[in-house]
Amino acid sequence: MDGGGVAGATRSTAETSARDAYVPGLGWELRPAADTDIEVIAELRADVMRPDLERLGRYDEHRVRQRLRDSFSTRYTSVIMADRALVGCVTVRPRGDGLWLEHFYLAPRHQGRGLGSAVLRAVLGRADVQGMTVGLNVLQGSPARRLYERHGFVVESQDPVDVFMVRPPVTSSDPAADA
Repeated sequence: MDGGGVAGATRSTAETSARDAYVPGLGWELRPAADTDIEVIAELRADVMRPDLERLGRYDEHRVRQRLRDSFSTRYTSVIMADRALVGCVTVRPRGDGLWLEHFYLAPRHQGRGLGSAVLRAVLGRADVQGMTVGLNVLQGSPARRLYERHGFVVESQDPVDVFMVRPPVTSSDPAADA
């Protein structure tokens, strides 16, 4: 892997374990992001984040897209493909002595069906193999927080807008690894 990210790693239906399964359609895979993906992902980010940002009084139609453009990296970003279509993305960057998970967006029509959990398990599995702690932030009140908590993230700190969470690596001898 390049720099500890997931860019370049793929998961096809044949390679996906039962634990990582995504049942609807034809399965899923991660493919490396390309420069040509940036506008599609910026629109996806705006669509996914709009309800939470509006609830927090922080939605700005231009800024929500520009923040993605300003930090977009094909080196650390993977595009989530399901049913042969781009349905999301995930960025995992090196940060300090661990990894930072950001720009994890999944099209609303694909949420709540297990795909986000499958992708997150794949990302965290790679981090576990490397012995890396993974950090992230999620907006206050976002339903995504429950997803992260189910996968072992705990609150490290928070402010009125963001909740900062962390997940230490899970080893195969750790009982939490079988959860």
